[in-house]
Amino acid sequence: MNDESNDLTQFKNQKKIRTITLEEAYATPAFLEGPGKGLKVQAEVAKEHPQSAPAGFAHFVDQLIDIDEGRIKEMDQAGIDVQVLSLTSPGVEQLNESEAVDLANESNDYLAKAIKKYPKRFVGFATLPTPAPEKAADKLEHMVKKQGFRGAIINGHVRGRYLDDEFFWPILERAEELNVPIYLHPTMPPEPVINASYTGNFDSVVSNRLATAWGWHIETATHILRIILSGAFDQYPNLQFIIGHMGEGLPFMLPRANHTLTKEITKLERPVSDYLRENVYYTFSGWNYTPIFLNLFLEVGADRIMFSADYPMKSMEWASTFLDQLPVSKADKEKIAHRNAERLLGIRYGP
Repeated sequence: MNDESNDLTQFKNQKKIRTITLEEAYATPAFLEGPGKGLKVQAEVAKEHPQSAPAGFAHFVDQLIDIDEGRIKEMDQAGIDVQVLSLTSPGVEQLNESEAVDLANESNDYLAKAIKKYPKRFVGFATLPTPAPEKAADKLEHMVKKQGFRGAIINGHVRGRYLDDEFFWPILERAEELNVPIYLHPTMPPEPVINASYTGNFDSVVSNRLATAWGWHIETATHILRIILSGAFDQYPNLQFIIGHMGEGLPFMLPRANHTLTKEITKLERPVSDYLRENVYYTFSGWNYTPIFLNLFLEVGADRIMFSADYPMKSMEWASTFLDQLPVSKADKEKIAHRNAERLLGIRYGP
């Protein structure tokens, strides 16, 4: 029995603490016919050959599309009060400009309807046409001011270009002006990186898994460091990013990065560690393992950590059990469970 199964056997459906989860995915039918087509194919294969797929994957696509009664029921069963929803990876970042604009509009409209129906249960991160930064910035402002969204989701690089490129800085500037965060979610590394680092003397299935199970976390960690080293946070000092998976390995590497990337070398206004502790928030995203959490907790503190389940990739019950068992004070647990998210996103549900 795996760790998740062991934890779930101990889960008791009782309300202990208010919870907001911040890396929760959805998809639209149009997305699944476009950049998300691979997910749809995998789900169909899982239905035909369930023994060859991860448990529950056959229903994965159905869960992604459902931001209605079915999801609310699962949230209630797991004791999750609020989900902050984002379009699932790979998002629109690998599309051309016109395709990204159209799909971003469709995805945001789909989510806005769900939020309107369940305003106390769902919060939205806007999908941006990232390949067109000025349009993306305007879309972010529209979704925040007109639809009440609380930030944006960007799924990694944009066809091999990263957010340290000043081409994308209109998005960063507008996010700071609006006082909303950007959630930087992993995506597959660029093809040349996959060929160089994740293709070898093993099956292509193993290569693909290596590029996701390892590669996209390293990709995201490197992306955040690139943003820091570009001086973007010196230009936009109040800008906030969110990353998942207990920090994508960055907390473990934080002392090393601080030691080697000194101010004398980087010419930045602050040490690298300051940006990682003052401009970045971190969520669980299904990495429900106490040693990893403790490393993050010791490096950045309770004020920078936020709860997430990574649904439907991981179960909400497993996440709730892990939260309940965290070896921290009640005050810190409340920060992680809901108070940090409420402060960052400007939301409030209850006392």
